[in-house]
Amino acid sequence: MLLSFQENPELVEEVTQEKTLSIYRLIMDGGIGGQIIIAILFVLLAVALYIYFERFFAIKAASQVDKNFMNQIRDHVLSGKLESAKALCDNTSTPTARLIGKGISRIGKPLDDINTAIENAGKLEIYQLEKNVSVIATIAGAAPMIGFLGTVIGMIVAIHEIANSGGQIDIKMLSDGLYTAMTTTVAGLIVGIIAYIAYNHLVVRTDKVVYQMEAKSVEFLDLLNEPV
Repeated sequence: MLLSFQENPELVEEVTQEKTLSIYRLIMDGGIGGQIIIAILFVLLAVALYIYFERFFAIKAASQVDKNFMNQIRDHVLSGKLESAKALCDNTSTPTARLIGKGISRIGKPLDDINTAIENAGKLEIYQLEKNVSVIATIAGAAPMIGFLGTVIGMIVAIHEIANSGGQIDIKMLSDGLYTAMTTTVAGLIVGIIAYIAYNHLVVRTDKVVYQMEAKSVEFLDLLNEPV
């Protein structure tokens, strides 16, 4: 075995290259078509991660409500200090506080009008919470398809090489097409999986904030229905 390696230094070099084959080398060997697909997927991944972290911290901030907030609102409203209650809502920069502030500004009008005002304000707050999240969902669906497009391109390249080989098929001749097909498929699936997980995580976090807003709004409306 040792003599075989000594007599065939090319074999030693080939084994060494196999062990040190990198992802970068795979991408570069995939040809210009594969490199373009990989670059597009990389941009999509960067966009998805940026939106995810931006929305994650925005939703996290929106979910932080002081446990004594509603108690203070109750005290102000029952004592007739509506301006103090409104000021408290203005100084508390959360969706829940803005909803309650909208309701306080309507006190004195029919309860249905107050409820409608809170619901309309809630729709705007939900829209702000979900801003750009749909882009991540689009990336989650589009990335695997872009990867499969690279697979088709790679197969076309491989078939083209076979057609031009004159019957002499060499695996090395097909390597560019195969590298393109495999690397783009893997990259597309990775980006799609990451975006899918990120999207669903944001949806769950947003639903918790929406539930919190609804619960506090109902509590506020119940407060207005309490006998003086």
